[in-house]
Amino acid sequence: MEQKDKKVLCIGLVCLDIISVVDKYPEEDTDSRCVSQRWQRGGNASNSCTVLSLLGSSCAFMGSLCAGPVASFIVDDFSQHAIDISAVAWQVKGQTPSACCVVCPTRGSRTVVLYDTNVPDVTAEDFSKVELRHFKWIHWEGRNVDEQLKMIQQVARHNAALPWQQRITISVEIEKPREPLYELFAYGDVVFVSKDVARHLGFHTPQSALEGLRCRVKVGAVLICAWAEKGADALAPDGLFIHSDAFPPERLIDTLGAGDTFNAAVIHKLSNGARLEEALTFGCRVAGGKCGFHGYGGIADMVTRQE
Repeated sequence: MEQKDKKVLCIGLVCLDIISVVDKYPEEDTDSRCVSQRWQRGGNASNSCTVLSLLGSSCAFMGSLCAGPVASFIVDDFSQHAIDISAVAWQVKGQTPSACCVVCPTRGSRTVVLYDTNVPDVTAEDFSKVELRHFKWIHWEGRNVDEQLKMIQQVARHNAALPWQQRITISVEIEKPREPLYELFAYGDVVFVSKDVARHLGFHTPQSALEGLRCRVKVGAVLICAWAEKGADALAPDGLFIHSDAFPPERLIDTLGAGDTFNAAVIHKLSNGARLEEALTFGCRVAGGKCGFHGYGGIADMVTRQE
């Protein structure tokens, strides 16, 4: 199988998002009406798969599901987006995670309350069943780090037997300010670090975050930090800093999943041979455009118009 025909695999969370759109954020202990409400397949890695598929990348998802009506909705949605879920780990205990999301366009905010504490994450044993030869890129949403490091080691062993042109690129997302997740910095060929993590570590700009965190990534890695209205910055393997401005929509509608969209758009471009500068700008354009409509359905048309 040629490298261009291989898939991108995203590993992490899938959940049910119950999204209420409001004209103003509700006060505590009050009753109010929402403007609209919808069910949507969510979770960082799951969302990134959706965007990758809409952009034209062949992709697959690996995460945990528990049989039931919620999982049936999620599976149907994966199928509608042509996302391969053969690597999903079906759990016999627990419930498929769900999140209550309040989107307030007038404030440009999205507030998420997630419940996913009683379903096991995928393990290195689950991952050992994956046919790695089918993938050119594997992306980990930082979660159960001990198991994820074992998975990455499996990929490293796989890569060691191949010429560099055929090796799988490893990317990791460090989104939550949790100390154990910081171990992932050293293992990604491409590392996405969030604004929240950067701020938690004492950095107040994306540039200072990259400068301060470059010692944590391996030699030759790409380090990327998106910063909402300030755009995104990247540290290239040769040590050069790259910046892209943000591309906000005419009207801010829905920022839910904007970070997952950015990650996916960057991966889409890099996995197809684009330069880092091009990929960073594309990521900002797609993520900014996505904030101008609800959900992800308008992404393909938006990109076509931009081209």
